[in-house]
Amino acid sequence: MTTPIPIRMGGYGPPTTGFSQSLKFIGDRLQQQFGDRVDIKYCWNIMDFGYKAEEIWWLVESGILTLGYQSSSYLTDRVPELSVVDLPFLFRDNDHARGAIDGALGQRLAKAIERECDYRILGWFENGFRHISNRVRPIRLPADLKDMHIRVLPSQIQKRTFELLGARPQIMDLTDAIRMIKAGEIDAQENPLSNTVTYGVHKFHRFHTISNHFYISRPIFLHRPSFDGWPADLKEAMQRAVTDAVAFQRALHVKEEEDAEKTIRAEGCEIVTLDKSQHDAFAAAVQPIYAEAKKTLSEDLFKLV
Repeated sequence: MTTPIPIRMGGYGPPTTGFSQSLKFIGDRLQQQFGDRVDIKYCWNIMDFGYKAEEIWWLVESGILTLGYQSSSYLTDRVPELSVVDLPFLFRDNDHARGAIDGALGQRLAKAIERECDYRILGWFENGFRHISNRVRPIRLPADLKDMHIRVLPSQIQKRTFELLGARPQIMDLTDAIRMIKAGEIDAQENPLSNTVTYGVHKFHRFHTISNHFYISRPIFLHRPSFDGWPADLKEAMQRAVTDAVAFQRALHVKEEEDAEKTIRAEGCEIVTLDKSQHDAFAAAVQPIYAEAKKTLSEDLFKLV
């Protein structure tokens, strides 16, 4: 009897999230097509086993997991080109962002990751537009962020963005951020509303601002030696399953954001939606970062946006 091909998929959220459901979508599709030829298992949240969220990169690159997802910002130190999608107010809306990520820009960034890391990139989940929450005061203008300690993703561009806005950004892994938010050791964080609710931040932060300042994608990456060693029909089926799972996850994400906003309001929190003049004030404050970024990132990357 042929030994089944092991496929271990993992993430860093509970099984109820759209990301976890999308992993199950992929697994169910493969299980239905290949049956006993594959052995599929899941690790929904690696943080439940003592890992930091950022360690999913290592878990897949070492082959402990076969497939994972993670915000691209975590990889900017190894793949500097990924920094282009960390720029603030880069995309107008979901359609603009998805078009770029599914098109030439996403292909360019996937090749850059594969050039530097032992992965195969098969698609991009949507983490989506990010917003600011904090425990101090409502945020309507950049001045309201002055001296506020805010957690940001491990991206120098994201750190610089909040410096320009007058805050005191601190780069840290999600695991540490959750602990420090609960302890009141940092004032603010930025995330899609769904992430804010998933990790319980809305129970500690009263003030939320719909700022749409970053749009972040999560590459779906596989252990390259495992994937490349699979038979052709399994590789093709995995690619099709991932492509369909991306559409599935993005639809879930839209609903998750709507539900999260209701949950935040039900907790008694305040939600500020920036009007055009307020949004323009934020965008104007961070404009210097574009000139700075163009000193290190190639012009053709910006054209692909």
